[in-house]
Amino acid sequence: MHRLTGIGVSPGVVVGRAVLLLQNPLVIRFPVRPEQVPVELARLDEARERSRRELLDIKSRIARTAAPDLGYLFEAQLLMLDDPMLVTRARDLIAAEHVNAEWAVQQAFEELATIFDTAQDAYLRERRGDVADVVGRLRMNLGRLRGRGADLFADVEAGTVLIADQLTPSMAAQVDWQKILGFATDGGSPTHHTAILARSLHVPAVVGLGSVTGRIPPGVMVAIDGSSGVVLIDPPDEVVEEAKSRTTPRVRASDHNIGREASPAVTADGAVIALEANIELPADMAAARSAGATGIGLYRSEFLLATTSGAALTEESQFEAYRALVEGMAPAAVTVRTFDVDDSQLQPWATGTGTAMGAPRGVGAGGALGLRAVRLSLVMPELFRVQLRALLRASRHGRLRIMFPFVSGVEDLRTARAALRQVADELAARGEPIDALPPVGVMIEIPSAAVTADLLAREADFFSIGTNDLIQYLLAVDRTDARVSRLFEPLHPAVLRTLRHVIRAAARRHLSVSLCGEMAADPVILPLLIGLGLTSFSMSPAAIAVARGVVERLDSAAAARLAARVMRQATVAGVERCLAREPVRSLAGAGRDPDARQGSHE
Repeated sequence: MHRLTGIGVSPGVVVGRAVLLLQNPLVIRFPVRPEQVPVELARLDEARERSRRELLDIKSRIARTAAPDLGYLFEAQLLMLDDPMLVTRARDLIAAEHVNAEWAVQQAFEELATIFDTAQDAYLRERRGDVADVVGRLRMNLGRLRGRGADLFADVEAGTVLIADQLTPSMAAQVDWQKILGFATDGGSPTHHTAILARSLHVPAVVGLGSVTGRIPPGVMVAIDGSSGVVLIDPPDEVVEEAKSRTTPRVRASDHNIGREASPAVTADGAVIALEANIELPADMAAARSAGATGIGLYRSEFLLATTSGAALTEESQFEAYRALVEGMAPAAVTVRTFDVDDSQLQPWATGTGTAMGAPRGVGAGGALGLRAVRLSLVMPELFRVQLRALLRASRHGRLRIMFPFVSGVEDLRTARAALRQVADELAARGEPIDALPPVGVMIEIPSAAVTADLLAREADFFSIGTNDLIQYLLAVDRTDARVSRLFEPLHPAVLRTLRHVIRAAARRHLSVSLCGEMAADPVILPLLIGLGLTSFSMSPAAIAVARGVVERLDSAAAARLAARVMRQATVAGVERCLAREPVRSLAGAGRDPDARQGSHE
């Protein structure tokens, strides 16, 4: 038995077998039963073949462009798929250690990367990046085979504990906390966001353990004491039994929501909060309906590009996809975001070749700040009109809303609206008139759009705040860059003040406004957002049950007082301390706050 001591941040004792989760890269490791080994091997083989087809397609496409000499890069990656030190090694790990395919691929990569890192030849050391690209593609395809979101934990057995390097709110909101009893993390502090999250969810947790993810193998028995901060690794049977005797069974507050009829959530004092779903594929509708979503707040239409070849993605095929959505969710509304891709990702569709989302970034790529989303749609008018025609035709079959992404100001919105009216005229000319144009909205995700929200509110039918990009651009932080990702902070006062400005601008025009970034699924931030005046949120279907539980025990008046205190804070630490003093559960039916008039400038 080994004993580790960290910081107990959420009281309670739990004991179970360990499941490991690494967020960068996102990999989960858990033991599989002997009879599941063939299934994992088959998943790995299928992911390799899918990766091979994608690389061949990319190589073929590149050969037809102005950069045919780059084809050798993908030839090298194709060879790596057959290297015995990668996929073959991963197969051996699955068979010998009875682990899932994702972890086996990551472990094989780390072993191979060590060889490259110690090579004397600089050229060989640089090839580590090529291997990383192949491994990333394999992981992506393994994810497609398993699913997304909560499906990451689908094969994890009940009665386990989660050991993670970090636990982001978006991931925590999708965990089945009846199946996973508690967690321990490498980093963290009593006022860290993860700690507040644990207390809000009533999940025993220990943080600040250093390299706990490197010391606990998957499947080993672990006891977590969230009161004392002690974690026991592989304790003897008598300690396990004693720990189990102190474990309090936890009933999910939201169990009654599974499979329920779609209806808004209602706070303890009667405020109505709409909880909609973000989805990527029409097939995801089933999960949205099962979760009780009141509609689809964000359908990422660009995923049609990821699953359909360029030649097959016609107006008719898009129309069928959008019609299936609105009919499947009727009478609820479906908000479709027009393609949010850059020029390199859209190129295969424009040329009628391949699958668009498989295009490599960097080859004529617009990137995050380049020719992307509505900007790209407006300079490729025929492609844009095809999508708009399909959307308008689908709007006859249910409640459909059209949302333009990456709008930087009123000019973008006016130009996109003009294109929509033009398309409506085209349909009328061919005998398919549209009785009324569907509502048209914009994603507020660029600082210029947020600053001019009052102007946009005069011409849009609704707003949807995309916090992921908005935070990135407000704080000048690329959250995929490990050197600065810690600065990507949803609780930064600049972010909160920007949200308040947008919400107020929409309210003055009686415009509906929803929030659809990761913040929407965060049980800690959700009361604050409601306190700021938001009444509509869109999130992963798997996160809706947790969000509903938070809303139903929330007093909206107390949330407004919390928001007033938070908005007086000058630092992230001040905001976190404010939230830590006022966890979600204490906001239900809270009385008048005696300190509501006192300012704070932490």
